[in-house]
Amino acid sequence: MKQSSARSRPSPLLAGFATLANPARLRLLHLLADQELAVAELADVLQMPQSSVSRHLKVLAEQGWVVARAERTANFYRMADGELPAPARRLWELAAEETRNWSALEHDRLRLTRRLAERAGDARAFYAGVAGEWERLRTELYGARFTGLALNALLPPDWTVADLACGSGAAALALAPWVKQVVAVDRSREMLAAAKRRAKTVSNVEWKQGELESLPIPSAACDAAVMLLVLTQVAEPALAVAEMARIVRPGGRAIVVDLLRHDREEFRRRMGQVRSGFEVEELGVLLASAGFSGIRCAPLPAEAETKGPALLLVSGTRFNSVHQRPTKGTNR
Repeated sequence: MKQSSARSRPSPLLAGFATLANPARLRLLHLLADQELAVAELADVLQMPQSSVSRHLKVLAEQGWVVARAERTANFYRMADGELPAPARRLWELAAEETRNWSALEHDRLRLTRRLAERAGDARAFYAGVAGEWERLRTELYGARFTGLALNALLPPDWTVADLACGSGAAALALAPWVKQVVAVDRSREMLAAAKRRAKTVSNVEWKQGELESLPIPSAACDAAVMLLVLTQVAEPALAVAEMARIVRPGGRAIVVDLLRHDREEFRRRMGQVRSGFEVEELGVLLASAGFSGIRCAPLPAEAETKGPALLLVSGTRFNSVHQRPTKGTNR
């Protein structure tokens, strides 16, 4: 009778529910389900202090969700999948399936990809000796900007490029040496004034005040247009993208960079954003609907030390003829 009573106690099951109800622990289990990671790596991917990660890992280890091993000065963790009791395994399978499309996990996966690439790079450097030091040595000797400058030189020198929502002018000034003209538009007088102060010696940038939904640029006047980190602040993104299509000539190019969909509501409010980013396909559909073809859309690799959500890049070519129809779907 005593044994039957013990078996019927729901304590382990309730503890499992409580564990998986914690977003940080759920994200940890998703990360540790497929690979072994150190505490520092997990803290980097989750963008959390190591002390907080260690505290969550302690709870997970005590309940048997993860196992750890020590290597030199680091502790590595993995999910105790094979060792999990059947009820816990079923609970995890349900939680994993229900959260498969959770936006936070997409951001975690992008940061994890970058972190694992760095780990692989460290391993190659260890075995390659001097060859593995080339990137560091090259940056030390020649700096880090020349690669981007070399790629900018691929731009046709006779192009006119629009920088939409140019802010303080960083992108416009980076483009200016490589193209015939840059038309930089922003709604803020203060931003434009700051940009003009930075561009005192630059003669081929035209600064204009205006709204994204009604650009002060003639139709088909630009060979290309860029729109960086602004659509999340626009109430009707489709109107802004349609205006971008209007000012780009047939055969011209458009590039949009914005936030990948996330669930950081406090971040969204603090940054004054109307929406919490876009799904991968969403931006591609916006460009296709506005009259662009050859759509390419993909998340950008996460950069070390960044604290914001991951970014998404989409590009497309303006239709050569009004009779062409949008391509269905997007290419990832």
